[in-house]
Amino acid sequence: MPCLNISTNVSLDGVDTSSILSEATSTVAQLIGKPEAYVMIVLKGSVPMSFGGTEQPAAYGELVSIGGLNPDTNKKLSASISSILEKKLSVPKSRFFLKFYDTKASCLIF
Repeated sequence: MPCLNISTNVSLDGVDTSSILSEATSTVAQLIGKPEAYVMIVLKGSVPMSFGGTEQPAAYGELVSIGGLNPDTNKKLSASISSILEKKLSVPKSRFFLKFYDTKASCLIF
């Protein structure tokens, strides 16, 4: 089950978070090659955050997946998710960092 955790210092009050979650879900599913039914997206706003020494809009994400990740896919995921955040939350692409974890099923506990 791919899980994308995104934290941002942008307030989510008044933001249509459903559209962000929906778009991120379909993007992750499509690029990793997993069914949308297995993709989880966690979005946290108003997180105290500094990037490059300023508190201008920024975001940090971690994507964990059992397989499906590789350098080419990671590049596409980073570009796609940063576009969503730029469009929906006005977080510049240059102020977003996404970390990838490709894990084995035996490392997860359900």
